[in-house]
Amino acid sequence: MPFLELFDETLDINSTENYVLSVQMSPDGLSFCILDSIRNKYILIRSFVAEDNKYFNTEKITELFSKDDFLTRHYKKVNFVLPSRKFTLVPAPLYDPGKKDEYFTFNHTLEEGNIVMVNKVIEPDAFIVFSVSKPIIEILNNFYPGIYPYHHIKLLLDHTSSCRKSVNGNYIHIHIERDFFNLIIFNNNVLEFCNSFSYRNISDMLYYVLNVFKKLDIKQEETIYLSGVTEKYDDLSSTFSLYIRHIKFAEPSGNFTFSYVFNDTELHRFLNLFSVINCE
Repeated sequence: MPFLELFDETLDINSTENYVLSVQMSPDGLSFCILDSIRNKYILIRSFVAEDNKYFNTEKITELFSKDDFLTRHYKKVNFVLPSRKFTLVPAPLYDPGKKDEYFTFNHTLEEGNIVMVNKVIEPDAFIVFSVSKPIIEILNNFYPGIYPYHHIKLLLDHTSSCRKSVNGNYIHIHIERDFFNLIIFNNNVLEFCNSFSYRNISDMLYYVLNVFKKLDIKQEETIYLSGVTEKYDDLSSTFSLYIRHIKFAEPSGNFTFSYVFNDTELHRFLNLFSVINCE
C-alpha cells in the first residue's frame, strides 16, 4: 500500500494529550496529521492509499485504525473529515432540521446503510446536508466516541471565505479527489456556483469547467486555485494551463505553522486535512 510519512523530531507519542489529531478518510485512502497545540505547529502526517485504484473496505479501515500506533492514542481533540461527492447546500433561512433527509434525496439517492448528516457553514449562511455510511460512523465512534464528522465542502468554503476577500471579481477553486472534483465560484464574495462532478479523465474535467465558465461568462484569463490530488507540472495542471492562463495551488492557512519536515511537501494535496483545525 502506498505510504507517506513525515514527522518532526519533537514528536512524542507519550504527549498526545497536548496534540490535536485530524483524520481524513475516503474509500480510496486514509490520512491523518498531528498538531502540537502548545506551539500550534503541525509535526506529523501519515497517509495510506489503496493500491491499483481499489478501495478500502470497512475491515481494512478498522485494521488501519487498530494497528497504527498514533491513531489508538488519546488526544486533546480529534477532528474528522469525510470527502464525498453527494451533498446539498440549503440556505439557512430555508433550513428545517426535520427535513434533512428530504433535502438530501431531492438531489441524490440515499443508499442502503447510509445516514444523512449536517454541517453548518458561516459563509455562505447555509447548511451542508450529506450522507455517510453507518459502518464508517460506527468505526469512528468505536475509536473516538461522540465524534461528528465534517464534510470536506465545509472546509473548502471556510478556506475560500478568508482567501477570496482580497480578490475583486471572481474567486475560483477546484478541489480534486480520485473520482470526482468540486468547482466553487464566488463573485465579489457572493457564492455563484458550488457543485461536484464525477470524471474519468482530464478531458471530462475540462469539459465541465469550461462549460460552467461559458454559462457564467467567466473569461479563461481568470485565476484558478487547485487543491487535492494534483501536483505542479503533472498532466492535470499542465493540461489546464493550456486553457486557463493563471493556475495557482491553494495553501492551508490559519493560526498554525508547519515543521520544517513539510518544506518539500505540496501542502495543497492535504488542504482540507490541515484546514479542519480552523473549525474549532
